Amino acid sequence: MNSFSPSSPSPSDSAIASSDTLLVEHAAYGLPGVVRVTLNRPGAFNALSMQVLDELQATFSAISTSGARVVVLAAEGRAFCAGHDLKEMQATPSLDFYQKLFARCSALMMTIQRMPQPVIARVQGTATAAGCQLVAMCDLAVAADTARFATSGVNYGLFCSTPAVPLSRNVGRKAAFEMLMTGDFIDAAKARELGLINHMTPLDALDTDVAALAKSICEKPAAAVSTGKSLFYRQLETGIEAAYQMASQAIACNAIDPAAQEGMQAFVEKRAPRWKA
Repeated sequence: MNSFSPSSPSPSDSAIASSDTLLVEHAAYGLPGVVRVTLNRPGAFNALSMQVLDELQATFSAISTSGARVVVLAAEGRAFCAGHDLKEMQATPSLDFYQKLFARCSALMMTIQRMPQPVIARVQGTATAAGCQLVAMCDLAVAADTARFATSGVNYGLFCSTPAVPLSRNVGRKAAFEMLMTGDFIDAAKARELGLINHMTPLDALDTDVAALAKSICEKPAAAVSTGKSLFYRQLETGIEAAYQMASQAIACNAIDPAAQEGMQAFVEKRAPRWKA
């Protein structure tokens, strides 16, 4: 029996609701516990205005403490996300505003990493600058074969400093540096080759593949998934000896969890685990 069923807890917090610029769907793809959050500014290529950043922050923060198991970040229109809203930035040309804007964006990115649920980017179109940053910051990414990616700020005199942080942690240094320095686009096939995305699929199969990935994760014990995500990122940012110490403690704590005990017993008895919903 899987750990995920229609009786599993689902997010009901009133803070996790749709707005004009952000659509929220519970039990997405018919899977209880899967929340799909969709950027809904297609006319602005889903640019990250201050309002959108605030709404994403509130939504992800609420989801993180809900019964959700997986989050899918999607977008309406031709573009996944064109990055920051340059019209808004140009209208407020002050250091104070820019510092607040990028601090708020960075806080959102860290919320994505720190929340216990895996976040899957569903990339149907172009992802540039902070949009590419969003893809890189999500734990997993599935893209249509027509999607394109670029850290294109340098083309407009604005080096993509904050997108460089997750990009350089997803792809090799030289590949990341080339993307940052040239601002050139790469296609989905190249993005998969470099490790920016996990899977590439035809656009008409995108939802099927995203749903399959979400379902696979939901079928695993929630405690193992959440503790595993936390450990994964913490050990990446430390030296190898400290990483082993951290990992040893994490897996020891994981091993005494009832789901892990049942999994080991099932292995010994040569049967499928019978996890509680």
